[in-house]
Amino acid sequence: MSGIYRDRWIECTSDSVRIRAYYFPWGTKTIPYRSLRSVRSVEMGLFSGQARIWGTANPRYWASLDPGRPSKKVGLILDLGRYVHPFITPDDPEAVEAVIRERANLGPTDDGSTRGPAL
Repeated sequence: MSGIYRDRWIECTSDSVRIRAYYFPWGTKTIPYRSLRSVRSVEMGLFSGQARIWGTANPRYWASLDPGRPSKKVGLILDLGRYVHPFITPDDPEAVEAVIRERANLGPTDDGSTRGPAL
């Protein structure tokens, strides 16, 4: 598995997205691209995900650990066809979204814009 994208918490390999510190205390979640139904880019605000370092206030979304999230503006919601959707905030969300869309054969975004709100 070669890395296509990597930052401290998120890695896109040739066959999956790896989310470090997704599970307590430090477990990594590996999501094969073939398991992804969609990826959605969302703008974050103080009450919509930006202040959430880890976990959730909404049982439909789970935010992976990211102590730098309060300084970020955009996050990605991954749809795996399950009740809970992983919420990630890579350092370069546009690059990660592009890799996921290409590798999971999801096609381009509808309008190319960032949608919101997040959590």
